[in-house]
Amino acid sequence: MSRFYFTKMNGAGNDFILFEEKINPDMHLTPQIIKNICNRRSGIGADGVLILSDLNDYAFKMDYFNADGSKGSLCGNGARCSILYGKESGRYDDEKIRFLTNGNEYFGQVLNNSLIKFDLQPPSELKLNFKIEAAKQLINVSYINTGSPHVIINIKDVLKDPENPDSLYDNLEQFPVFEIGNEIRYHKDFAPAGTNVNFIDVRTDVIKIRTFERGVEDETMACGTGSAAAAIIAVVNGIMKQPVRLLVKSGAELVVDFKIENQFVRNVSLLGPAAVTFKGELII
Repeated sequence: MSRFYFTKMNGAGNDFILFEEKINPDMHLTPQIIKNICNRRSGIGADGVLILSDLNDYAFKMDYFNADGSKGSLCGNGARCSILYGKESGRYDDEKIRFLTNGNEYFGQVLNNSLIKFDLQPPSELKLNFKIEAAKQLINVSYINTGSPHVIINIKDVLKDPENPDSLYDNLEQFPVFEIGNEIRYHKDFAPAGTNVNFIDVRTDVIKIRTFERGVEDETMACGTGSAAAAIIAVVNGIMKQPVRLLVKSGAELVVDFKIENQFVRNVSLLGPAAVTFKGELII
């Protein structure tokens, strides 16, 4: 048996099991072990696993693994949890933290005990307002990569009954996120890697959002890169102005800000709550 020490954290309800490599020098987590410990019935339960390791010239290197055991792309709320952990564990004393994940350099900041800011890289692969076939209809979608690939769908563009053009959804709480999200996640237009799928309800001063995440293969309580994607799409489409407030499934609020210069999106930031839920010991 091997003993490992972990910290359970959540960012706006998006939850993670964090391991620090120097505390667990003999740790080797296989995809199956990660899948087992993320299981909410027989394991600790989480949307994913964060591993922080030492790296010269950086506060740390962050590796992220999805709940299904696969290596993850950028995780915005996971990054914000890691920023908070880095501060509380004394990994950095400066106002801003600099760390590495997936070979890219990122920055973040602890504004107070509960609000954590994460600075993303400029997004790519922006494609606005095109049609895909799903839920037995043609649905208007937009696509953007904010470190992870995301499809954005306004629920008012989806029919409850494909044969009735007046049967639009107007309530995000009752929207079938899992069913339609699961179908689009594996859609041929986004093969082979697939995509995350975000459903939004745009109000006067806030966007309500629910997300089906690949790698978790289910809806999560929040998605950081998905919220950034939704905010950018809403502003570029002219229906919101930045900074954009978003209400996620957990009820928490995330704020996304950025600049548009010469038709390029720059200086994207994700601000919201993060917290340590508990610490524990895992025996494998």
